Amino acid sequence: MKQLFILLMFYTIVTSCTSVRKHNQLLNQPIAVSKLKYDIDFAYSNLKRLHPELYWYVSKEQLDYKFDSLKTTISEPLTSFEFYTKITPVINEVRQGHLGIYPNVKRFSKAETKALTKKGMGPFSQFDLMMFENKLYVEKNKSIDPTITVGSEVISIDSIPTVLLLNRYRKLITSDGYNNTFYKHHLPKRFSNLYVAEYGIKDSLLYEFKIKDSIKKIWIARKKIDESQNKAKDSIEKIVSKAEKKKILLVNKSKRRQQTIKGYDPMTKTFQRSLNFIEKDSSVAVLNIKSFSIGDYEPFYKQAFDRIKANKSQYLILDLRDNPGGRLSEINYIYSFVADSAIAFADKSEVVSKTSFLKRNYFNGNIGTKALQTIAYPFYVSYIFLKVKKENDKFYYKTSENKVKPLDENRFKGKMYVLIDGGSFSASSLLSSNLKGSKRAIFVGEETGGAFNGTVAGQMPIIVLPHSKIKMRVGLMKIAPHYKTDEKGYGIRPDIEMIPTLQDKINGIDPEMNWILENIKIENGNAK
Repeated sequence: MKQLFILLMFYTIVTSCTSVRKHNQLLNQPIAVSKLKYDIDFAYSNLKRLHPELYWYVSKEQLDYKFDSLKTTISEPLTSFEFYTKITPVINEVRQGHLGIYPNVKRFSKAETKALTKKGMGPFSQFDLMMFENKLYVEKNKSIDPTITVGSEVISIDSIPTVLLLNRYRKLITSDGYNNTFYKHHLPKRFSNLYVAEYGIKDSLLYEFKIKDSIKKIWIARKKIDESQNKAKDSIEKIVSKAEKKKILLVNKSKRRQQTIKGYDPMTKTFQRSLNFIEKDSSVAVLNIKSFSIGDYEPFYKQAFDRIKANKSQYLILDLRDNPGGRLSEINYIYSFVADSAIAFADKSEVVSKTSFLKRNYFNGNIGTKALQTIAYPFYVSYIFLKVKKENDKFYYKTSENKVKPLDENRFKGKMYVLIDGGSFSASSLLSSNLKGSKRAIFVGEETGGAFNGTVAGQMPIIVLPHSKIKMRVGLMKIAPHYKTDEKGYGIRPDIEMIPTLQDKINGIDPEMNWILENIKIENGNAK
């Protein structure tokens, strides 16, 4: 055991010393044709070996032809990024949004990362972007220039028209099935990463904006983070007494607990879960869930539905717009608070074989963690073999979501609305599928980005292509909701289609929410 630990330490130290400089030098070096074709075969063979629904939206014959055709187009050496732009659209023919393809990018040493952080917020991070009719607009301005208003069009970046960039990057992203609403929500979020992968990290960018009727070129440089607040905080901590310090620690502990329950995201400085009551009599409750990925969700939902019951709310609005998904366990849990009848939330998850899960990224963390993982690995393998069962020549991985979960005693029994859009993906789409299929709620908004009949996700190992070092994230589990539809390859469609315009965004108007509130007023005879 001791020798194993020493060997693991030695291996970790050696691999961690891999030259960052050497890696970066190879990024722009052309890769031989034979090696690129090997990577194509390697990618396809791993997809066939691991992906349980590879031919859900494309036939085997069609996909075989696509990969064979790709190899015929490789006639000269390419850089890793050039190859990435060629292989990604072909892999995207599988039409699975969780099947992520990521370019090989520049690495930074700890010193370089620290120096970049010290320089401040990068020029891309200073804007939240949105798309309308294949054009890029500012949704939120975090730069020091107040003239760049919400709705300003980004015409070009460093003299490259954004229309060209959007058309190029659109081919590098896929949704589930034949859905088209996902792209305009997801592409603005991926835009900066794809631009940096192609052109590198820059300390400043020349933006060309159309602000109202004026065209302006504005240099956006790194934005220094104000450290005065931290310095003031440090000086206060030096002068407070021990008793006061103890109170502060208790307050901070309580604050951290609330952050965990509400799912605080330090990157965006927002909570992933929130509950509000709109009317004075609290008759309308609004549950906004931005993702199902962060925090201790059980106490939040228990407290939330206790409050909804105590306030005797008659209506519940569940806002799942731009919710990219997350944990299956969380959506199964919340379903028990809103459903009319108890069901097994999801079907048994189909996998390719008993050994599929052994490909997942099991070893991670520091040296100590990896040592413990090494010791536990034989038990993990045995556990997987017991969990995966063969039925009718197919293999299935069973989870608690495959069992009927009783409804919570404080479940909401009133009228329910669900807000959705193309950014509602993965777990948020699965939850919507069961709510829509059971006719539990009225759906308002736009078709979801995730497919009605499920997706391939769950465990998602990263496969690195040997020569180009492109990363391919492959879902190992077919996850299907209890309720399904005959329409293949599309998302949950709203009962009331309502899509915000650019002008709505500029004016801060929420037409979907406004429609629901007006409809509630009409029901109660209080319409204007």
